[in-house]
Formats: sequence, C-alpha cells, structure tokens
Amino acid sequence: MLQVAFIRDHKDAVIKGLAKRNIDAAEMINEAIALDEERRSLQTKLDNTKAESNTLSKEIGHLFKSGEAQKANELKAKTTTLKETVKTLEEALNEKADALKELLYKIPNVPHTSVPEGNSDEDNEEIFRAGDIPQLFDGALPHWELAKKYDIIDFELGNKVTGAGFPVYKGKGAKLQRALITYFLDKNTKAGYTEYQLPHLVNEASGIGTGQLPDKEGQMYHVTADNLYLIPTAEVPGTNLFRDTLLNESDLPIGITGYTPCFRREAGSYGAHVRGLNRLHQFDKVEIIRVEHPQKSYDAFEGMIAHVKDILNELKLPYRILKLCGGDVTFASALTYDFEVFSTAQDRWLEISSVSNFETFQANRLKLRFKNSDGKNELCHTLNGSSLALPRVLAGILENYQTEDGIRIPEVLVPYTGFDMIS
Repeated sequence: MLQVAFIRDHKDAVIKGLAKRNIDAAEMINEAIALDEERRSLQTKLDNTKAESNTLSKEIGHLFKSGEAQKANELKAKTTTLKETVKTLEEALNEKADALKELLYKIPNVPHTSVPEGNSDEDNEEIFRAGDIPQLFDGALPHWELAKKYDIIDFELGNKVTGAGFPVYKGKGAKLQRALITYFLDKNTKAGYTEYQLPHLVNEASGIGTGQLPDKEGQMYHVTADNLYLIPTAEVPGTNLFRDTLLNESDLPIGITGYTPCFRREAGSYGAHVRGLNRLHQFDKVEIIRVEHPQKSYDAFEGMIAHVKDILNELKLPYRILKLCGGDVTFASALTYDFEVFSTAQDRWLEISSVSNFETFQANRLKLRFKNSDGKNELCHTLNGSSLALPRVLAGILENYQTEDGIRIPEVLVPYTGFDMIS
C-alpha cells in the first residue's frame, strides 16, 4: 500500500509511474488526496474540540472548589454539547479513514524507474540467457508422456482423488521431487537464509498484509467456515511473520526460506499451454524472503538474482531472465525479474521463478518498521523469490535430460535421489 504522504508529496510522479501499468490513476490519486485532506481536517477539529472540552473540565473543577457552583453547572452544559460533537467527529473521522484505506488498497505499487513500458508478457525484456539447449533424439516426449511411460507422475489418479491440477507423484518421481526440495533448501540455508516451516493456511489479515486481499479472493481457495485461505505461496505466511513488528536497524537484513505446497485456483486456465505440470492447482515451491534496509534492498535484489542463477547453473538447465514490463508486473511489486527454463520437448519457455522487490508497499500494509540511526521509525523493504517452484523445474529436467534409455538425473541431485537414472 502506498503511503498517503508519499502520494500527496509526489502526486505527478505517482500518476506518471502508474501509467506504466497502463492505468489512468489521476482520479484515484486525486480522490485519495481529497479524502486525506478531509480526514486531516476532521482530526484537527476533533483535537481542538477535545482540547476545549478538557480545558472546560478543569475550569469546572476550579469553580466548584471556589464555591461558584452556578457558573460550573453552566459550563457543564457546554461540555455535554462538546462531548456530543466529539462523538460525531469521531464517527466522521473513522468513516473517512476507512474510505481512504479501502481506496489505498486498490492502488497498485509504483513501478521502479527501470521497468520497461508494455502491455503484456510479450513486452517483457530479456536481459540474460545461459545454458545450452540440448539436441534431443527423434521421438523425444513431453514430460506428461514421460511421466506415463516411466510411471512417475499420475495425472489421472490425481484427477480421480481431487480433480484436474492435483497430480500424484510416484516412486522415483516422488523421490526426485523430494530431492529437489531438499537441494533448494540446502542451497538457501548455505546462502544465509534461516529455514522455517510455515502454516499452509492464513487469516484475512495476512492476505491483506502481502497484497492478495481484499481484491484477489477469487485466486485463492477459501475455507469459509473459519475464514482462512490456503496459501498461494510461502511469501504470504513468511512475510507476515513480521507483521506489526518494530525492528532495530541492527536486526537487518533478515532472510528466511521455507518449503510449502501452494494452492491456486487459476480460474479460466485451459488449453495445451497448461498441460501436465505446466500449470497446477497444487504444487510445491521453496521460497526466499528478505526484510531489508531501504538503502540496501536493490543490492539484496541483485544478490537474490545471482543466487537463483547459481542453482540453475548447477542443474545445468537452459534458462533466461526477463525484466517484467509495466503491464505485466504484479500488483504489489516495484520490480520483478522472471526466470524461465527452456522446455526442449515442448519447444517453449516455462516460468520457474519470480524475484521481486516490493520496496515499502507490503511493509506499509504490514506495519513492518525499523528504528533508524536517528531514532525514528522507518518502513522496511520486503523482497521475495521462488528458489524454486518445482513443477516446471521438474518438467524441464524430465524433458531436457531424457535419453533413449531413460531420464538422466542432474549430477548435483544424485546425492539427494540415490539414483542417477529413471528407466
């Protein structure tokens, strides 16, 4: 959530920045400033009325002590009127504050100045590419056919138990999945991230804190009886560990990592491009999350990019990095880089990671602050990244490492799997 003071002081820059998202935000921004002015005016009137009432109350006390009861009773009538005015002003103030908060919830983050203009993912900017795309043998298969051939993932069985988008991993497929999770966590903890086991359901306040709520309910599974939400990513519970927290500057930076299943309704996702592991309703992901000093968050961002690159280099998968354009960057993010692995059997790029800097946007919602060197409270910066999302990494391994004799296991994973071939 943008700070209203920032909007007020940088109105034109905010409107111009949001135009990168292809949003004409002038009306929303002007309304937010007007609501804030009304709120501040009401607050001033309320403070003055309370001060006047307090002054009269003291004066009434002195009058009673000095035996001037008649004057004291006359003033008591006035204080009664002031108390009624205070109540009216408080109700009006709360109404304006709520209206302002609801409006601010609808305004997305202002993109970083480096974010390119564009309307969709077709306008994203490729900034890096690495790895050799393998030359597969004639008759090479996409991963959903490989899964059936080697009996390692059963999509139909998952459909029977739950529905489409809930695969069942079997035998060496399950072991490979577990190996990837452990490998990712080991890489993250060696890089200084503290491992957490996080809840898989969150409350409404947590959804609001990271920007999934109030307007993205349709993308999450909602447990209505308890008003809880299945997490779409470990970012939500992980970042909310620090909600309503005042840190010391010496506490920064903070880095955590965690493995969770993730649940996404993905309403309206159909077609060949979402076949197999390409898009699921339940999938596994290892996340990295950082809480940073505002002056150091973009250095941390570059460090996260380098960390994910190191993992993909060790897996020896061909990949590229995209800087998301204004029309594709997520609601809460100021800057996002996507990693994509090349699926040789499908002849297409598959997104496997997003690394984002939210600057103060989430921290303002979360009330996540630190006490700076001047002793003042300042909002932190929050960042997160997939390290990594498993389905498409697994798809890339199955397709790119397939041979006529079976599927080779990346060398770095063999100590985790205990086998070097699926055949």
